[in-house]
Amino acid sequence: MAFEGLTERLQNAFSKLRRKGKITESDVRDMMREVRLALLEADVNFTVVKDFVNTVRQRALGADVLDSLTPTQQVLKIVNEELTKVMGDTAVPLNKSTHIPTIIMMVGLQGAGKTTTAGKLALKLKNEEHARPLMIAADIYRPAAVDQLVTLGKQIDVPVFEQGTDHDPVDIVKAGLDQAALQKNDYVLIDTAGRLQIDEQLMDELVRIKALAHPDEILLVVDAMTGQNATEVAKGFNDQLDITGVVLTKLDGDTRGGAALSIRAVTGKPIKFTGQGEKLEDLDVFYPDRMANRILGMGDMMTLIEKAQKDYDANQAEKMAEKMRENTFDFNDFLDQMGQIQNMGPVQDLMKMIPGLANNPAAQNLNIGDKDIDHLKAIVYSMTPQEREQPELLNPSRRRRIAAGSGRSVQEVNRMIKQFNMSKEMMQKMSKGNMSGMEGMFGGGVQGKLGQMAMRSMARKTKKNKKKRLKNVKRFKTHQ
Repeated sequence: MAFEGLTERLQNAFSKLRRKGKITESDVRDMMREVRLALLEADVNFTVVKDFVNTVRQRALGADVLDSLTPTQQVLKIVNEELTKVMGDTAVPLNKSTHIPTIIMMVGLQGAGKTTTAGKLALKLKNEEHARPLMIAADIYRPAAVDQLVTLGKQIDVPVFEQGTDHDPVDIVKAGLDQAALQKNDYVLIDTAGRLQIDEQLMDELVRIKALAHPDEILLVVDAMTGQNATEVAKGFNDQLDITGVVLTKLDGDTRGGAALSIRAVTGKPIKFTGQGEKLEDLDVFYPDRMANRILGMGDMMTLIEKAQKDYDANQAEKMAEKMRENTFDFNDFLDQMGQIQNMGPVQDLMKMIPGLANNPAAQNLNIGDKDIDHLKAIVYSMTPQEREQPELLNPSRRRRIAAGSGRSVQEVNRMIKQFNMSKEMMQKMSKGNMSGMEGMFGGGVQGKLGQMAMRSMARKTKKNKKKRLKNVKRFKTHQ
């Protein structure tokens, strides 16, 4: 996942400060040296790093910070604010035309994920705005580019205008826009050609398409894995086309994430979306403040909540709550629950959004994947319909049959059933507002590990905060 190395380095820098009740100018200088190295290793542009470090250092050396009862928290707050500012302060929405269609021109180098991103964005507009987008296949050079866009269009049920590879791209775009006018499409997404590097022929073609289409948005698609080169690419396209925004792809890959911290500062153009996954639903609005929180290991609860709201069916959730209250939650409901968790994405990625677990070493070593959840589901699928509805029927001989049918061990089956019963009891207590003794209710396995870690993290945080408050009160009285 992007930023893991940067997050770890920054956490180490702050951990040294946290051990000190009072910090000095020397402490701040040492910390900023660590921050500078961490940012450079993450492939952040050198000029951006220099300006960022200077700004943070000046603010952190202020008397209101050094004389504060919680100087480390103050410094962390400053770093968070400045990181957010570097990436753009707030999320920037798509530019929209006052009359349909809104025209979006997708540009970028070959291999950045331009065509896939066009499909993702079309799906997002269709689902969230109930729009009727049209995609235009104007990349006639890359082998199978037109076929790829047509295939994507079929998958998401969005029409694609194409004329093969024997026509001039500008003529294709003109014919596509005429088609959009006839069909009264709300949005037109133009998938343009890319190259392995910026060249005069590519730019000339893009300039001609821009002059014809008068796009409301020119979105540059940049591969985050290209590091500092992403900044140079962004600058090159911006100089020629005056782009309106950036989409960062492959942020879920093995990338140091420096592009996200550099592009806005170098080009002055906002990052509007990020691609973090292979599914066509995996396109997220870019929120600088949330990204700053994640970089600093502070979690991202807002994104987690939005994911839950988007992927969880409200009626299904209400039915589940009713079943908990009536104590009729069974293995069919358990299957639905597992499916909804999988729809939200990899469990480990979800954990990183939870404050306290975001940088927990134990959480990172769990290696929970879809296979673990699939094993649980295989056990349930090996039960008869009656056994799923009446878990109390599962005697030892039935459990042995289920183990053989699912290809799992009897011990795994026993553990899963025990875990299910504990989860059921826990949820019943929660539905009645009783939160006492919750930690022991999680059992073992995937759910158990996650549940116990979350509860312990909350307990540690509460205990730590209490100690900190007492310490601050004592220090305050000393200063009086």
